[in-house]
Amino acid sequence: MKTKSIINSRDIPMLVVMILFVLMFGVGSVMFRGFFSMQNFLNLFIDNAYLIIMAVGMTFVIISGGIDLSVGSMLALSTMVTSSLLEKSHWNPVCVILIVLAMGVALGLFMGYLIRKFDLPPFIVTLAGLYFARGLCYVVSVDTIAINDGFWQTMAHGQINIIGNNFISPSVIIAIVVLIAGIFISRSTKFGRTVFAIGGNEQSAVLMGLPVARTKVLLYAFSGFCSALAGIVFTFYTLSGYALDGSGMEMDAIATVVIGGTLLTGGVGSILGTLFGVFIYGTIQVLIVFQGTLNSWWTRIAVGFLVCVFCVFQRILESRGTKEKRKDTSAKAEKTPVKG
Repeated sequence: MKTKSIINSRDIPMLVVMILFVLMFGVGSVMFRGFFSMQNFLNLFIDNAYLIIMAVGMTFVIISGGIDLSVGSMLALSTMVTSSLLEKSHWNPVCVILIVLAMGVALGLFMGYLIRKFDLPPFIVTLAGLYFARGLCYVVSVDTIAINDGFWQTMAHGQINIIGNNFISPSVIIAIVVLIAGIFISRSTKFGRTVFAIGGNEQSAVLMGLPVARTKVLLYAFSGFCSALAGIVFTFYTLSGYALDGSGMEMDAIATVVIGGTLLTGGVGSILGTLFGVFIYGTIQVLIVFQGTLNSWWTRIAVGFLVCVFCVFQRILESRGTKEKRKDTSAKAEKTPVKG
């Protein structure tokens, strides 16, 4: 009984993923010289800032019981539109950013509207969004478009020094702002509480008078915004737009969210857990680089294995929680006196 009061069963997956990250980082520190350093840890933020942003939006969608397969293609479309407007049309960078973000929100709103209005499966609608956005990439250009804009060059090569010679990139600041905003929205707003309620039991949320329909539409708009912003941040890494950018990245986002403790069935999850899911994903990549002889595809193998393990782990926790609820219900029923 004391364990139940100290640790909520819903927090166990997040605690497990935190411990797993510490263990993986510790193993790397023991095995490889130079692995244990502040800069190596900060590189997890630097190298995965765009994935953190994308995964924040995906976390909200999965908590609601939905899925968004369009995020990788939306990232690619963002890179293509950004590079085209900057280099071919010579637009102001601020206008380009606003247009790209509005484009992501518009696609998300459209998919969310279809899902809500016609009660369509999110998997099918967002799969259509995946093909639609990827096709538009080739309409913009079939070739890579290099970005030479001064602002983009500054963002790409900029460094912000912290604690001695250690540094982060401007992209990390953007990712941290999105992360903090996601934590605040999920924990401290009516929108966040409604998302959890929808994922827990949508019919109950409707009966409680929560704005379920509006929230479901806004969910996908927010995911579209995050994927478009991730695309802009991604161009800071590549300084180009390419139609094949983000291929399979929707799977990376889903994997990091699941590893971070969010249930695919909805109702349970956290933004902080997703962050550690991204850290684990990034640590696997760094371990392979330090090891030197393994192919980069081992990252996929390791992530796939971890996703399977965490899905089984979550299912075990779910079944245990259901059994405990049944025991509590039966115990209360036995204690309740029967009248007459």
